[in-house]
Amino acid sequence: MRHKLITILALAVLATACSQPVSNPSKKLGDWAEYVNPMAGTLSTFNLSTGNTYPAIAVPWGAHFWTPQTGKNGDGWTYRYDATHIRGFKQTHQPSPWINDYGAFSLMPVTTGPYYDEEKRASWFSHKTEVAKPYYYSVYLADHDVTAELVPASHAAWFRFTYPECEKSYLVLDAYEGGKVEVVDDHTIRAWAVNNHGGVAPNFCNYILVKSDTPFEVEKSPANIAMVSFPTTKGQVVSLKVASSFISMEQARLNLGEVNDPFEEVMMYSQTAWNQALGAIEVEDDNIDHLRTFYTCLYRSLLFPRDLAEIGMFGVLQHYSPHTGEVEKGHFYTDTGFWDTFRSLFPLMNLLYPQVSSQVQEGLVNDYLESGFLPEWASPGHRNCMVGNNSASVVADAYLSGIRDYDIGKLWEAVTHGAHAVHPTVGSSGRRGWEYYDKLGYVPCDVGINENAARTLEYAYDDWCIYQLGKALNIDEEQLAPYRKAAMNYRNVFDPEFKLMNGRQADGTFRRPFSPLKWGGDFTEGNSLHYTWSVFHDIEGLIGLMGGEDAFNAQMDTVFVMPPKYDDSYYGFPIHEIIEMTVMGMGNYAHGNQPIQHMLYLYDWSRQPWKTQARVREVMEKFYTPWADAYCGDEDNGQTSAWYVFSALGFYPVCPGSGQYALGTPLFKKATLHLNGGDVVIEAPDNSAENFYVNDLQVNGQEWTRNYLLQSDLQKGAKLHFKMAAQPNYKRGVADDDKPYSFSIAEPNAQ
Repeated sequence: MRHKLITILALAVLATACSQPVSNPSKKLGDWAEYVNPMAGTLSTFNLSTGNTYPAIAVPWGAHFWTPQTGKNGDGWTYRYDATHIRGFKQTHQPSPWINDYGAFSLMPVTTGPYYDEEKRASWFSHKTEVAKPYYYSVYLADHDVTAELVPASHAAWFRFTYPECEKSYLVLDAYEGGKVEVVDDHTIRAWAVNNHGGVAPNFCNYILVKSDTPFEVEKSPANIAMVSFPTTKGQVVSLKVASSFISMEQARLNLGEVNDPFEEVMMYSQTAWNQALGAIEVEDDNIDHLRTFYTCLYRSLLFPRDLAEIGMFGVLQHYSPHTGEVEKGHFYTDTGFWDTFRSLFPLMNLLYPQVSSQVQEGLVNDYLESGFLPEWASPGHRNCMVGNNSASVVADAYLSGIRDYDIGKLWEAVTHGAHAVHPTVGSSGRRGWEYYDKLGYVPCDVGINENAARTLEYAYDDWCIYQLGKALNIDEEQLAPYRKAAMNYRNVFDPEFKLMNGRQADGTFRRPFSPLKWGGDFTEGNSLHYTWSVFHDIEGLIGLMGGEDAFNAQMDTVFVMPPKYDDSYYGFPIHEIIEMTVMGMGNYAHGNQPIQHMLYLYDWSRQPWKTQARVREVMEKFYTPWADAYCGDEDNGQTSAWYVFSALGFYPVCPGSGQYALGTPLFKKATLHLNGGDVVIEAPDNSAENFYVNDLQVNGQEWTRNYLLQSDLQKGAKLHFKMAAQPNYKRGVADDDKPYSFSIAEPNAQ
């Protein structure tokens, strides 16, 4: 993607130079970035998340992000909307407050005295003086009477600090704990930031280079902080070019070339990059908040995973490997957790940004070559977080979606290896409990492996993904047969007494006593009411286990109307995901976490698609806003945002790898997807707050009663015309052929 972005930046229209801070630009045609609110989701705390985000000032999939920092150094809550003080402007690589950061450092202008301490240098600020765009940030620092501005590139940034008249003004570079700094001359600072929270080799370092247009003198400060001073006149602008690299200081010097052009031009380059990426979908609607929410969610879907690749002196694409500690060739995408993002973030990338998806797959090849495993949670290397082996889904869905130009043979080796092994030091990579799973067909609940039922359900889906990928690669049947059989292992943790998923002991008996309200234990950040639906590839099989469509629908209905009761005994306190479920007023439905997000669409399989339409619209309208309280739980690296993007278009990838999207309800009157094979035009002229039921759908002028769309049809370009109504159409989408894909129907002899 970096090659593409450089091309975009080089061709961008140059902006008129201006020495004053940039005001809120007026929206122009195609200026989709102006709908984006980077502050969305920042009104979050440890106990209650409305996104757990920070304002990422960056380019799409950029190596480094920038953000104002209100939290203390090392605090995962880097920026909180309810904070009153800014401590600095931080380069960050943090994908989540729970994973935290690596290679972080900050810059801060100071005028109140020679204060480098993060508490003493902090300044009051107001949101009324903030301008936050994906490509530009500005704020007035009241204590220092300084206006700070920044614009990003992938590996560099340009800062402008407008100072007051002061005999001695200061600039602080904080390389955080363990870092070191060096003032090279009166215009140049070098620094080395080594802070991290795991997932790196012993020689990990972020090499930092800062160039000032204003000469400075060195002030006394600790080894990890550089403080320099200079006299300033009123309104004097001090400009900094900042670049960094995980490879070397020389590479940081090369990266500084990304901000060679004037400030306004670099800003325009970044703005153009965002508008081109966001413009893959053009939405037309008369509800401005819907547009703001949509493009803010799409922006969040284009941040992670980030590409850490850097272009060397001779044009060679290379990256620092957190696995080997060496400089390796090619792309390296990281800072994502597949447990979250396999569900809709990567399917969205496969549909809209196939070139980026191809580079992600190349990066996964490099992960495997450099570490012997595919990551499940990467930041930047393997991190011990969450469950499942969902790299198999990410690999399979990409290839089955037509993504090419990488070594799929090596990835086949990687997914089959990871299905029968576990990383020697990071238990979340590969499959923990694979020996039990391969022998018994499930991970038992009494062998010291937590979240066992969740692992079994996800491993079964992952085996289906491996089987589907193997068929596409013409792998021989003998090698595929075990995966075909294992795809049905979800049945082994279905408790027939309660008609729900449950933990199962090694002797075959189910856990007793059993409470469907108990979070954790046999499940991951959820309970049986959330995880029972995690049979993405065989919903028809699940319907059969539950006793038929009536029982299935009744159980789903119950989740939405029952009180938001819970059992938190596994954790000893209500974790934030529990609280987020209780406050949203939708029973035990927990949209703030990933396991149940697809469940709204399952009425498409049970002859009641109108319930999907009603529930999906309810969630879009109630649970998402474009403001600081944007989400109903953690945003999670694009997954919760990608759910909204897909759902607002009217369809969702319940089963990545199936080649189908389950039908929902479009939010807009018109949306156009610009795909490589042609435009997909989605029209719903009667759409409104009352008209959210699909009365009729035509695909390319033909009546379409199916409760799904084919990915292959969309990739060629298509026209979808929805006729919306205020009342359900009980006759549409109720035939056997209208149901989306299920493995046990597609291959009835699967055992």
